[in-house]
Amino acid sequence: MLEALVGFPVVVEQAVVWGEMDAYRHVNNVVYFRYLENARLEYFRRVGWPEVEQATGVGPILAATRARFRKALTYPDDIAVAARVHVLGADRFTLEHLIVSRRQGAVVTEGEGTVVAYHHGRHEKATLPEELRRRIVELEASVGNRLE
Repeated sequence: MLEALVGFPVVVEQAVVWGEMDAYRHVNNVVYFRYLENARLEYFRRVGWPEVEQATGVGPILAATRARFRKALTYPDDIAVAARVHVLGADRFTLEHLIVSRRQGAVVTEGEGTVVAYHHGRHEKATLPEELRRRIVELEASVGNRLE
């Protein structure tokens, strides 16, 4: 399980709960996107985006997301949800995600999310603040990832 997570600076561990399963006795597809959101928000916290947003007015919006379901999750289980930036642009970045099942010892989902910088006060797309870019590059470098 840990080998798949190498190179991901943010890993959130959580339990699969019984209420997340659907009538087909596996975790409902919608729940996987909540898992990805948990890792995405932890990534934002780790780079200090809330503080940067207070100073600049520029915050995140999720422009696109996707998931590839490789194996079904069921209760009980514990999962690790990982996030890393693999594309860093002028006004956006793309997070790569993995969801790994402890019980199965395998990657159960691969995901991606495109996050766009947005000035909420002006209601318009914005350039990523330099301080935020620096923090993203620094966080990724902490696990050996190089962003250009």
